[in-house]
Amino acid sequence: MDTVEKIKRQLAENPIILYMKGSPKLPSCGFSSQVAQIMINLGEQFAFVDILQHPDIRAELPKYANWPTFPQLWVEGELIGGCDIVTEMYQKGELQTLIKETADKYRKDEE
Repeated sequence: MDTVEKIKRQLAENPIILYMKGSPKLPSCGFSSQVAQIMINLGEQFAFVDILQHPDIRAELPKYANWPTFPQLWVEGELIGGCDIVTEMYQKGELQTLIKETADKYRKDEE
């Protein structure tokens, strides 16, 4: 499976996924740390991919997403943005609504 296929599969299988440097509990960059902390504060389940462990994804995702930097937060296969956008949405209360509605939708699907 090539890298773009792997990315597409990850996006399809995970309604909320964060591509970051490190892990939410042990981030390897300040921006990834900030976004991971916001996501943890929201209290909903989310997947993550440590791009430092996956150099293929680190190389391909910016081209696929047309977004050059990490972290990248994706919801339902759509790129929400990086640290600045996620932080701004969180401060405005927009991110809470988006993440909760998405999590609720997928929780209902599982029941």
